[in-house]
Amino acid sequence: MSTDVADAHVQRLSRGLIAFLESGEAADGLFAPDVFFDVTVPHWRVQAKGRDAAVALRLQQHPAPGRVVRSRIDATESGFVLEFEERWHERGRHWYAREIARADIGEAAITELAVYCTGDWDQAREEEHRRKVHLLRPGVVQGASARRRRNRCRRGSAS
Repeated sequence: MSTDVADAHVQRLSRGLIAFLESGEAADGLFAPDVFFDVTVPHWRVQAKGRDAAVALRLQQHPAPGRVVRSRIDATESGFVLEFEERWHERGRHWYAREIARADIGEAAITELAVYCTGDWDQAREEEHRRKVHLLRPGVVQGASARRRRNRCRRGSAS
């Protein structure tokens, strides 16, 4: 696969993954039929094998639609890494989480997806964090290197 084709493949699949994270609906061709999905949240870890089981696991862990408000995509030799922040409304409350997903991709689709999540923060937790912690780079996902990647992905390490 040429670099241009590989980059287009990463872009298509990473955009598809973001759309899936926001809607809970996996477009045809996003996941391989035998995709392996591994999710780690604070104090817990769950896994699923197969496209339908992976989608069901996401909906079990995160049933409400939301939006990815910040993201950064870094292409790797085997696929890509997506760092993202998402927000959603569920059970009458607003929620927030920071996550990283590592996706291995095959010729056509994501073959393995590992997601690491900070856990779900409600507004009270966010406010407590704002009061108690001064972040040096609160919007780090939107740093200079992330802006360069917003419209394209690169193979290899960050520059």
